[in-house]
Amino acid sequence: MAERFDVVVIGAGPGGFRAARRCAQRGASVAMIEKEHVGGTCLNVGCIPSKTLLASAHLLLRARRAGEMGIDIPSATPNWAKIQQRREAILTGIRKGMLGTVKAHKITHIEGCATVAAPGRIRVESSSGTRELEAGKLILATGSESIQLRNIPFDGQVVISSKEALSLPQIPPSMLIVGGGVIGCEMACAYAAFGTKVTIVEALERLLPMEDAWISRLLEREFKNQGIEAITSRKVMSVDKSTTPAKVSLDNGQIIAAEKVLVAVGRRPATDSQIVQALHLEMNGPAIKVNRKMETSVPGVYAIGDAVGTTNLAHGATAEGEIAAANAAGGNEEMLDYALIPRVVFTFPEVASVGQSEEKCQAQGRDITIGKGFYRGNGRCLAENDTGGQFHAVRDNAMNEIVGISMVGDLATEFIAFARTLLGTVEPIRQITFPHPTVSETLEDAMHEALGELLFEQ
Repeated sequence: MAERFDVVVIGAGPGGFRAARRCAQRGASVAMIEKEHVGGTCLNVGCIPSKTLLASAHLLLRARRAGEMGIDIPSATPNWAKIQQRREAILTGIRKGMLGTVKAHKITHIEGCATVAAPGRIRVESSSGTRELEAGKLILATGSESIQLRNIPFDGQVVISSKEALSLPQIPPSMLIVGGGVIGCEMACAYAAFGTKVTIVEALERLLPMEDAWISRLLEREFKNQGIEAITSRKVMSVDKSTTPAKVSLDNGQIIAAEKVLVAVGRRPATDSQIVQALHLEMNGPAIKVNRKMETSVPGVYAIGDAVGTTNLAHGATAEGEIAAANAAGGNEEMLDYALIPRVVFTFPEVASVGQSEEKCQAQGRDITIGKGFYRGNGRCLAENDTGGQFHAVRDNAMNEIVGISMVGDLATEFIAFARTLLGTVEPIRQITFPHPTVSETLEDAMHEALGELLFEQ
């Protein structure tokens, strides 16, 4: 006999986990199905392990520059075994905490592979057998997978994905990274700090092409200081693995030797074809098509996160999970402007933005003013020996409002949620006293320059 639940969630990544918890908090009976570890890609082979490596790398860089601040550290070298042990311990601890939350909210956690016969009928296959479930509502949170290039397929040894890059048996002497997006740039920073000779090859004209050009220029300058070589407007054509290190050929005939080739050209929705066909879901290419209620073309079936291809961000998935959960539990909510979901990159220095970019506003023909704040003029940044950052605020002159904020520098990923509250109005900035000396004063400088006389109008 099938087990009956108000809501069944397939996938226990950030979005699926949040959706399951919110449905349970609203009084629904919930089953959450995950074929691997809870936490999905983000916790196990994405956000958390990469930030753990980056944290060790950042500390290593600061230790090497300690002499500039009057602190002599004779030796600062990475202990790779301990770094990897710490990474695994953090993941294990978070998984344990998530499972505790699942238990506390009386969510039924099922390990196994789910197949769907109809919107309300799910079968789960696992090593312990088969379970039949009936669901009033279904939420699909199946995540994403690394994109593989046909001419240089993954082999897990020389040509690797970000998954293998997080747990290599030792630090490689050299690495070529295909793709200068978020994953490629973050991994470049980590491995360069650990001593790897890193080269990034990006097919487009700049790194982080989704951000404004000034961000890319600043980042490329800082990368050069870290010994990272960035080659843009070039494609990787082939990898000759018959030699060690491998030989990577570019489209201009250049050949680069690299011990490891990390392909980081993005991720694609990991939609299950069986589920798509069984439910007759409408698709947007490889992504599941949804409306602003996160509902698919099938009533009562919702989809969120990387499976719908909107933000490819863990916190974007949780925001969508909130909406899907509310509606699956009988509510009537919609996703708001996706531009208001912060975009963050944990490079050295960090990059963060929210709202409309300068280039997008210019492409739309808007009359804008850009306010800027510089780390090099900030007392706290000078004291911390970290002067390579900038904050930009974009004001739409016709609306007299701040419509976008971008940041590059230490703590940018922490400031961006606060910056989100400053979009759309002049009033909040008048009412905020920024403590001195803090990095936040750099944001104050950018806002004041963007708003100008509006700050003093009555």
